[in-house]
Amino acid sequence: MASGDHHPIGDRRPISTGGNGCVPRPPAPHVLREYALLADGYRGALVNPAGTIDWLCAPVWESPTVFGGLLGARGQYTVTPTARAVWGGYYQPGTLIWTSRWVTTDGIVESREALAYPGQERRLVLLRRIHALTGDAELAVRLAAAADFGHAGVRDLRRNDDAWLARSGNLYLRISSGAGLAPEPDGALTGLLTVPAGQRHDLVLEISVDPIEEPVPDPNTIWRSTENAWRARNLPLTGYVGRRDAEFAHAVLCGLTRSGGGMVAAATTSLPERARAGRNYDYRYAWIRDQCYAGLAAAAAGADDLLDAAVNFVHARLLADGPTMAPAYTASGGPVPDQSALPHLVGYPGAEVRVGNWVGRQFQLDIFGESLLLLAAAHQRQRLDVAAWHAVEVAVAAVEQRWREPDAGIWELAAQQWTHSKLTCVAGLRAAAAAAPARQAARWAGLADAILAEVGRSGVHPSGRWQRSYSDPRVDAALLLPTVRGALPPDDPRSRATRRAVLAELTDDGYLYRFRPDERPLGDAEGAFLLCGFIASLAAHQAGDETDAHRWFERNRAACGPPSLYTEEYDVLQRQLRGNLPQAFVHAALLETAATLHGPDH
Repeated sequence: MASGDHHPIGDRRPISTGGNGCVPRPPAPHVLREYALLADGYRGALVNPAGTIDWLCAPVWESPTVFGGLLGARGQYTVTPTARAVWGGYYQPGTLIWTSRWVTTDGIVESREALAYPGQERRLVLLRRIHALTGDAELAVRLAAAADFGHAGVRDLRRNDDAWLARSGNLYLRISSGAGLAPEPDGALTGLLTVPAGQRHDLVLEISVDPIEEPVPDPNTIWRSTENAWRARNLPLTGYVGRRDAEFAHAVLCGLTRSGGGMVAAATTSLPERARAGRNYDYRYAWIRDQCYAGLAAAAAGADDLLDAAVNFVHARLLADGPTMAPAYTASGGPVPDQSALPHLVGYPGAEVRVGNWVGRQFQLDIFGESLLLLAAAHQRQRLDVAAWHAVEVAVAAVEQRWREPDAGIWELAAQQWTHSKLTCVAGLRAAAAAAPARQAARWAGLADAILAEVGRSGVHPSGRWQRSYSDPRVDAALLLPTVRGALPPDDPRSRATRRAVLAELTDDGYLYRFRPDERPLGDAEGAFLLCGFIASLAAHQAGDETDAHRWFERNRAACGPPSLYTEEYDVLQRQLRGNLPQAFVHAALLETAATLHGPDH
């Protein structure tokens, strides 16, 4: 590149073919730790350091992408400085309002980004406000929509005053304040935007299922309503250890939760847990277990609106499906489609693209125990009405009917008699019994005792600790959780032996792994599991080891990038995030751990 050339951050040039022309390739994705999340409850967008929206599904979470560059699909939306620049960024506290900040050779420029909040199911509004803090700013803008995972290009493109309107697939688009943009042959809108020093410029992108006929929205009004809505959801956690991260975790959970519906496990699909290992899944659905974890975290932190959302979703699924309740649903409560591949996409390096999930075909016993824990926590906070109490009875009946069956377990593996699943039901039954009238309480406590006795006969390792299943003698970090939840006392010899074994066999450099899949060293088969690290903190706190509890908490909350988002796994050696982004149950575990370490006496 000649010294006088200027190109946007993240500019991707074609690969030279040695004189035979150039072969274009999809823009390379960034490492996951560098992406920021925008979300409004119905969908989420990922923004990379170059100012590119690399991921956005519309109209809702499980829909195909409109911007799918993360997986190699056509469709991206970029606002980036043309000058040489260094990137940074930050969230407005307690919100998902993100600001990309570039220090360039010409000055400092920021781009404030948000999905209008709260969202609407059939229409999204993506806000971008560019502010030239010092010096005039020149930015390259490129809007290239491509619905249906890149299959559908732009059509019916036309200009209307200061706005451009178009269609892509079945969606309608409008970008306002974009009069300086011009169409390219493929329908992309591109142009250079100059913002004088000290001035701002707004770009407002609307994507809708219905024709966009209303007047162009006023960006000041939308920004104000979005800020007010996030302010109303703000959860001040004064005095908390990791206060800022805990408040942000709450915002992430709110952003992933659909109004009147469920919380998706993550905003993305097909981001691999391990390259070429085949473990890349679609997490754009609402897992019952994750929903319960989020609700318990909300109860611990006093976030009653988030607790109510979790309770409403879980109790509706229990009343509708009873003992056949599926492990996961769409965020609106529908069935999860079976998994299929999208071979036309190159995918995130190391994995093919998959949509849908086979989880709907599984039986996972522990979700009934988790549901009881959630509903009991809501009862303690006086958030449970008569209909939801009936869901408690349904969940107990499901446990009573099915607890002897093999299930897929917390890690969704081949059906076995998983110890964690049964102990979680014990914990849930004990919590429900504590909230129930005397007659029910006695029967439910008796059922818990019967299950615990059976597991005590078949699920204890010769060393005295719990083992993964009746037929698998290995230790599993998930076995810490039932004791934390009250299945049995922390001073029970089996609980103490399990904690000792987990810490001795599954830890590395202050991080915790789920289990040993094989004889390879920890970290070779998969990354450290951040959920388990926070569970280790809760277990240490319960055991009275506050130093260890805080050490686990601090170590695991550091396993993120600048935007403070977490994936499911953390590659300890490479210090990289692995798996879909952001992983809701990790943020829930961070919030619950922060609330627990804060304690009622602080």
